[in-house]
Amino acid sequence: MNQQHQDERARIREAMNRLLTGQAVASNGSLTVVALAAEADVHRMALLKRHVDLKNEFYERVRTETQQTPESERRLRETVTKLKKTVANQKAEIQELRQLVTRLTLASAVLTQEGDRPAERGRASDNIVPFPGTTTQI
Repeated sequence: MNQQHQDERARIREAMNRLLTGQAVASNGSLTVVALAAEADVHRMALLKRHVDLKNEFYERVRTETQQTPESERRLRETVTKLKKTVANQKAEIQELRQLVTRLTLASAVLTQEGDRPAERGRASDNIVPFPGTTTQI
């Protein structure tokens, strides 16, 4: 490791301690990676790419020392809950649509069968009007 890398890691660890003790000086004090990066004066992507272990350590310390769930995890859990509800609603809707298709198929079969009866074809009622373009004789 070069000296710059070691300095970044030292600043990140110091920033972790300040955030976890509520003594933030360069950030808003929230327990997020963005606040940690601002507090350590390190680019956020450096935490997410070069210092992943420190980011994970920070979130683990947030869980254990403050008995809190990190904000990003909380948002993900809320999103998962919403998506599970959406999936359940869609499954119910699909089931309803399948039942509707079955009922419509049966109704179509009944209507088709009734229209094919030769005895009834000749006895058309006076109030039946054929659709334009049909060749059915009444």
